[in-house]
Amino acid sequence: MAYQAPVEQIEFILNRIVSFPDLSATTRFAEATAETATAILTEAGKLATEVIAPVNRAGDLTPARLENGKLRSSPGYAEAFRALAEGGWIGLAANPEYGGMGLPQSLNMAVNEMVASGCLALQLNPLLTQGQIEALEHHGSDELKALYLPRLISGEWSGTMNLTEPQAGSDVGALTTRAERAEDGTYRITGQKIFITWGDSDVTENVCHLVLARLPDGGPGTRGISLFMVPKLIPDENGNPGVANDLRTVSLEHKLGIHGSPTCVMSFEGAKGWLVGEEHKGMAAMFTMMNAARLGVGVQGVAQAEAALQQATAYAAERVQMGPIIRHPDVRRMLATSRAEIFAARAICLGCAVALDMARATGQEEWAARAAFLTPIAKAHGTDVGIRIADTAVQVHGGMGFIEETGAAQYLRDVRITAIYEGTNGIQAMDLVGRKLSDGGAAAMALLDEILDGAKAAQPAEPDLANQVWQAAETLREATQELLGLDMADRFAGAVPYLSAFARVLGAHYHLRAATQGGNKPLARIYITRILPQFSADLAAARAGVSDLEALDDAALSGQMAG
Repeated sequence: MAYQAPVEQIEFILNRIVSFPDLSATTRFAEATAETATAILTEAGKLATEVIAPVNRAGDLTPARLENGKLRSSPGYAEAFRALAEGGWIGLAANPEYGGMGLPQSLNMAVNEMVASGCLALQLNPLLTQGQIEALEHHGSDELKALYLPRLISGEWSGTMNLTEPQAGSDVGALTTRAERAEDGTYRITGQKIFITWGDSDVTENVCHLVLARLPDGGPGTRGISLFMVPKLIPDENGNPGVANDLRTVSLEHKLGIHGSPTCVMSFEGAKGWLVGEEHKGMAAMFTMMNAARLGVGVQGVAQAEAALQQATAYAAERVQMGPIIRHPDVRRMLATSRAEIFAARAICLGCAVALDMARATGQEEWAARAAFLTPIAKAHGTDVGIRIADTAVQVHGGMGFIEETGAAQYLRDVRITAIYEGTNGIQAMDLVGRKLSDGGAAAMALLDEILDGAKAAQPAEPDLANQVWQAAETLREATQELLGLDMADRFAGAVPYLSAFARVLGAHYHLRAATQGGNKPLARIYITRILPQFSADLAAARAGVSDLEALDDAALSGQMAG
């Protein structure tokens, strides 16, 4: 079965679950009406289904490659990308002053999900470009904005993010790429970066690199890092791609999945760059891009889960072993729980996006705090669900899932990177229990209050389900209060299961709301009775602390018996 964009499901969550209609009551997003959303989602769904999805398999079988130093993209990618760009989809949420549509991020994320379901390897290009657009909107000079934003928004040029070096992964402060001031006010960038997604391209006219580097007087660690715009081709006086800059693609990484996405080793050899933001404050500008990308990557996890499950469900309906296997209880369990997980993860991601939009539209700190708290949950849980469901989809296929010709394995291989992208899921969890609880738990408690109030409101219509959600939220509240009393090492040791527990309870809240808002009550029951109870085991692990982990020495971790 070919992928079909789930427009109706996305619309239901936006309009009935995560308060998207409230955006049209704000001045900033007054044009984001239900009619506009329907038109946008319908057209994006057609694009994803009819144009983007057909190139997905070709990208896996015929990866991007370097030929004599030139990037050659996978078959059909250039045409599919051009359709995406010409439709204005890259600039959906960008500033209209530079050619964007100025629509909410929540709509943009919904569109991104459908495009990523169609072809994750291709969608990575506009995702990073959108992040670069946001970074420039917030931190770029007027000159940089005027030159780069219209071309990035139109899709003529694409954007990348250059952080990682061989010795500096999550520890960005250990980077060695250096920048030197030039007499003309620009800078010269020298160093090597690895794992640069779409670091080179033949589907756009120019590739614009945002590069972290350290000036000679930059202090140690992240505080002394600056951010620079370093284009592949230096724009001429008319803003057209001109002479080649002093940078090159050294090689492409050979990866487990997303073969159509060229992941590059980049060498900057005195390349000409322009400062973005202030000297020595590059991490603030880069984090603007990274935070946008974190939610986007969570959405990618949901996207791959949706595409994998669609294929698995179609296979189960067609595969006959003592009747269609879709009627077998265990296969039905796998499909039903997967569908319930997708609904919850999608709602969490779109709820986070709406919070971001409301923060921008109202300036209210409560919305900003909510968005900040939900971002690591959306990223980590969305990608965990994507991996889990892509794996389950292989299982539904049985032996045929292990055969590459069915395409089931591609979803699992492609989605696996999302738990590593933009800060591993462990880092997201530590951010949640560290920085995001540094307000004394205020943002967490505000969400839990909403879940408890929702459970009380749902009790007359769905008493059994509402009681389970209420009790889970109350237990999570107690665990959160306990966590606030622990030192950071104990918090970090339980961070991943705590994030999982919070996501499960939040997902149950959204399912319960759906059950009372004309949604799928049987699906809500599947989630609340089969998936929600797992939060108890998560909380047990979250409360365990670090002492038992430290008691196990390195020799034991290597498999040696105790002396």
